[in-house]
Amino acid sequence: MNWQRSCMTIALCLVGIGPSPAQQITEKPTLPPVAMQQQIEKLAEAVTLEEAEVKSSQQQIQALREQVAALQEQLAASRASPTAPSSQAGDNPVGRLSAAVDALHEQQDLQQSEIATHEQTKVESASKFPVKLTGLILMNAFTNSTGVDVIQSPTLATGGAGTTGITLRQTILGLDARGPHLFGANTSADVRVDFFGGLGQANYAAEGGTARLRTAHVDLAWKQTRAFVEMDRPIISPNTPSSLTAVAQPALAWSGNLWNWVPQIGVEQSVKLDPSSSMKVEAAVADVPDPPTIGVSTSAPPAASLAEQSRWPGSEARIGYSRENGLEVGAAGYFSPHSAGKDFRFDAWAATIDYRVPLIAHLEASGSLYRGLGLGGLGGGAFKDYVYSQPGNNYSYRPLDDVGGWTQLKARATERIEFNTAFGIDNAFSSELKQYTAGGSANYQNMARNATLFTNVIFSPTAYTLFSFEYRRIDTSAASGSHLLANIYGVAAGYRF
Repeated sequence: MNWQRSCMTIALCLVGIGPSPAQQITEKPTLPPVAMQQQIEKLAEAVTLEEAEVKSSQQQIQALREQVAALQEQLAASRASPTAPSSQAGDNPVGRLSAAVDALHEQQDLQQSEIATHEQTKVESASKFPVKLTGLILMNAFTNSTGVDVIQSPTLATGGAGTTGITLRQTILGLDARGPHLFGANTSADVRVDFFGGLGQANYAAEGGTARLRTAHVDLAWKQTRAFVEMDRPIISPNTPSSLTAVAQPALAWSGNLWNWVPQIGVEQSVKLDPSSSMKVEAAVADVPDPPTIGVSTSAPPAASLAEQSRWPGSEARIGYSRENGLEVGAAGYFSPHSAGKDFRFDAWAATIDYRVPLIAHLEASGSLYRGLGLGGLGGGAFKDYVYSQPGNNYSYRPLDDVGGWTQLKARATERIEFNTAFGIDNAFSSELKQYTAGGSANYQNMARNATLFTNVIFSPTAYTLFSFEYRRIDTSAASGSHLLANIYGVAAGYRF
């Protein structure tokens, strides 16, 4: 018994004192009670948040289900009534979505059409810089009561039978180009041609006209400075009257409107005086052509003009003031040595004033005045620079003084309709003419004064179409005092592109 007790005692001691194998392998430190409580609280908070998110998601899902059901009902209703007004369709989401899709399709089709049109109509230049084709297809129908110098666009009454006809010779074609930056300036160029070259009337080629260089420009433009090479109106005469029946030769040409297509090289400087006004100064050298008909003998006229025979270029300059309201005034001068042979030289000159003045309402006045000598090459002097006589084999010459100008009143009834009335006169000094007109002179030698009055209406129903009716009266007077009258009735229709 004692032995058994001893064994049991030893066994109990071993069990109570010795560590178990599991404790030896997996024994870990036990957390304090406070830390354990904190972890339990955090887990509880996380579970609460998850439950709230699940509940919110269930609510959103339910709302989406309700919206889908409502849309399905509306779609079914729209299908059941296909003839409902389009305004009702636009009041629901389905209608708005359908309208937006249709608009996108239309915009895509339009863009594809514009791209295709651009690919078909673009003009490509060798320089790869942009080039634009432009022009005015212009039809003129006319009735001249008596004889005139050029029946399609008369400037002078000659007497004799009248004429009636139709022409498209005043049609204008042009190209506009933009080039690279050069010396810090933008470069650009343009050219215009019409079909008024060759004035014969005998065959189809003459009726159709011959292409003629009209104007051309090459510009280098800085912010306030411009350098140019051009063939255009002289810078001393920047304004021109408004007409659709006188395009090949500007309205009031040879009746106070100094004009010719003149090759020029010059520079222009603009100066801003204040936010609403500025000043511009221009200067150029020019090669002024001769009048239409002039000569000192029965032989063919020389190839060189009177200005070119002098071997000195003409010069011109202008200073102008302008305001943002449309007011423009300027003063200019012109000087050009001329030579009609080794025994006769003279200096052509002119002083001019030009203006454009906005009046009350939609009225505007514009015009130009001049005084000068030898202005036949610029559309003055009654078609001549000088007069001469030929007693025997001796010639006697005299450069011709001249004075003239024009003024126009423009009334814009609307953006599409305007009315214009203008008067111009060129007056050579008859006292200088009389002693030279008795002895068989060249054409126009006896003419002392040419005056023109016109009134017209110009209607532009679109940006590309133009229509006009014009009445013009030309009064041509000779040095002897007699004069010829011509009444011109013209209709014009044009398409601009």
